[in-house]
Amino acid sequence: MNTSGNAPYSALTPDCVLNALDSVGLRGDGRLLALNSYENRVYQIGLEEGPPTQGLETPSSPMVVAKFYRPGRWTDAAILEEHAFVQKLAEREIPVVPALLLGKGRTLYEFEGFRFSVFPKLGGRAPELEDRATLEWMGRFIGRIHAIGALEPFRERPALDISSFGEEPRDYLLSHGFIPADLDEAWRSVLAQALDGVRRCYERAGDIRTLRLHCDCHAGNVLWTECGKPSGPHFVD
Repeated sequence: MNTSGNAPYSALTPDCVLNALDSVGLRGDGRLLALNSYENRVYQIGLEEGPPTQGLETPSSPMVVAKFYRPGRWTDAAILEEHAFVQKLAEREIPVVPALLLGKGRTLYEFEGFRFSVFPKLGGRAPELEDRATLEWMGRFIGRIHAIGALEPFRERPALDISSFGEEPRDYLLSHGFIPADLDEAWRSVLAQALDGVRRCYERAGDIRTLRLHCDCHAGNVLWTECGKPSGPHFVD
């Protein structure tokens, strides 16, 4: 948690964003547009010269997308593990957008305390989910993502389990006085019932096998194109 009283991104000014890109050899031309992102900060940035595209079509107007990771949210190892997975998908001709290799062949960089990665800018529209052919096309690619994801697990990504999403938050709230005294007993009782229900679900499921997933595969993270190579869906973020 941030306890300084300032937002973690308070120092991430437009100048900082452009200087961060400059530090990895990409000189912005002044165009900068903040894109929707709940967890991180993501910007579309125009360049004076086009970036390496790593097999993607070069856009007519040179642009990249820079992703600044929320401080304290992910470890470097977890971010790099995700980048490696996306690169494996791209090598198997699945339409994903991997992070660019810049500056000594890395995909994760640091500037003034902010970690960031850079991606090619890929255009497209939202998929027409009411169209059966579109759904089948996307389903084939998602199935291939799952097949490759099942070859090995994520080892660095935090797990969504009873301990991390149930017991640890419970202990934090209780130890830091978040629960009013007059609600403490009722709150503990309801929470105990909820966690017991989750434990029974885990017990019914038994031993399970996990696989690597997109983890945020909604329509806003799918770009559909009719032209270029290849056409169809592209999975981003």
